[in-house]
Amino acid sequence: MIRVKDLTKKYGNIHALKGVTIEINDKVTSIIGRNGAGKTTFIRILSTQLKPTSGSVNINGMDIDRDINKIRKIILSIPQEAQPVGIMTPLEHLELYLIARGYSLSEARREGKYALEELEMEEFKDVPCDELSGGMKRKVFVAMALASKVDIVFLDEPTTGLDPLSRMEVWNSIRKLDSNIILTTHYMEEASELSNKVIVFNEGQVVSQGTVRDLLAPFKNKVRVEKTNGEEYDVKIGKLSIKYVPNDRAQEYLSKGYDVKNITLDDLFISRGVTLES
Repeated sequence: MIRVKDLTKKYGNIHALKGVTIEINDKVTSIIGRNGAGKTTFIRILSTQLKPTSGSVNINGMDIDRDINKIRKIILSIPQEAQPVGIMTPLEHLELYLIARGYSLSEARREGKYALEELEMEEFKDVPCDELSGGMKRKVFVAMALASKVDIVFLDEPTTGLDPLSRMEVWNSIRKLDSNIILTTHYMEEASELSNKVIVFNEGQVVSQGTVRDLLAPFKNKVRVEKTNGEEYDVKIGKLSIKYVPNDRAQEYLSKGYDVKNITLDDLFISRGVTLES
C-alpha cells in the first residue's frame, strides 16, 4: 500500500508536481502522461531517488523520510535509461546486484540462475550483453527484480524504443514478477496488457484514474477525427472509430459533420491493439 498526500515538487519556479494525493494498492499500476506531465518525478520520489518539496509518502506503513533505509530494502527501481554493461553477462549482472543487496556469492549465483531460467534466458546467461537484443537487455533488469524478491518494483517506461516483438517479450517477463509493480508508460496498449489500474498525469496533477475500460468508456459509440501533421490513417477501438487526418484536410471532414479536434491528452487513449467490448 502506498499513500501519497499533498505531494509537490518544485524546480525553481517550475512545479513538476502540484499537490498529488492518491493511494496505490493494486498488483500492477500504470502511470500514463505526456512528456513533462510529472510521472517520472513522481516515480523517482516514491523510489527514494528524489526528495519532494512538500507532502508525504507512506509505503507499507513506513514514512519515506524517516524510514528511507527500510524502504530501500523492499523496493527496486529500473530507470528508462538503464543499460547493462556490454562486456558483462546477464548472470554476472545478477550476481553483482544481489551481492550488493546482501546476498552471499553462492546465494546470488543460485537466485540469479533461477531468475534467468524463469525468464527463458538460461542459454544467454554467459553471453556478453553487447551481443543481446534490445529486448533481452531489458529482460536482464526484469531478472534482477525477479531474483531480489522485493515487495515493490518501479519501472520507468520499460519498453520505450523496443520493436513490437521485443516489447511483448518484456511484457511476458514482467508478468512473472511476484512483486507489486508501478510503471510509467506512453502506451495505453502496454497499460492494458499489464495493469489493474491506470493513473493519468498531466501538468503535475492526477487528472484521471481507473481501469483501462473505465478510461476508454467515454469514447465508446463515437466517431471523431483527430488532426495531425502526419499521414492519414484509421484506428478502430470497439465501436469507436478514430480517423487521423493531416491538418490541411480537417476542413473537409468538418464539412461532412465529423467532430474534428487537435490531438490532446486524449491521444494517450487511442492506441493500436487496444480493444473494447461492445
